[in-house]
Amino acid sequence: MNKKCVVLLSGGLDSSTCLAVAKDHGYDCFTLSIDYGQRHLAELEASAKIAKKMTKNPHKVVQINLDAIGGSALTDYNIDVPDYGSSNEAIPVTYVPARNTIFLSTALAYAEVVAANAIFIGVTAVDYSGYPDCRAEYIEAFETMANLATKAGTEGQHLKIMTPLINLSKAQIIQLGDSLGFDYGLTVSCYNANDKGEACGTCDSCYHRKKGFVEANIIDPTRYAG
Repeated sequence: MNKKCVVLLSGGLDSSTCLAVAKDHGYDCFTLSIDYGQRHLAELEASAKIAKKMTKNPHKVVQINLDAIGGSALTDYNIDVPDYGSSNEAIPVTYVPARNTIFLSTALAYAEVVAANAIFIGVTAVDYSGYPDCRAEYIEAFETMANLATKAGTEGQHLKIMTPLINLSKAQIIQLGDSLGFDYGLTVSCYNANDKGEACGTCDSCYHRKKGFVEANIIDPTRYAG
């Protein structure tokens, strides 16, 4: 059987590793990025380059204007992206309300169109910012819903939400991708990258990325501003 999957590809470190893992598992990968009104387009530009290099299928970008809702430092320019450690909130202002639910729902629709039997998403519950939609119980609940709510699911074609990174530290994720020959120099993970795709080096995402490369004992290829 030809295994097909949709990979939610942001252009960052985690989602790109997911793509490498899906390919290594023998899936025919259909990459999907969401232009959700985020602060910068550097990740979207990176995702297009990564998809072109790693897949034969056309890369799809869907626009969903979450900036019209706001409520997050990633979609509202009136909310500053904080430096790592500058806030003691359990769920930081970089959390985008319902983002993974919206992303997974979009991927679910695309999976039905291309007859994919899996969706890969790079959520992790270790070395992350504390977002509630990255937890295993959330993913399990969404998978149950997905198989109840789709034509494919009701016809017995079970769809699986694949989270190969969920229990890995950032260092372990980097080591995994490195073992699969992935080039992390292609990725952009920063919440506040500039127009050149250079990382700020101070946000929460940059902190975990830097720390991950140090702990993985792998040279960090990230381009930092200044």
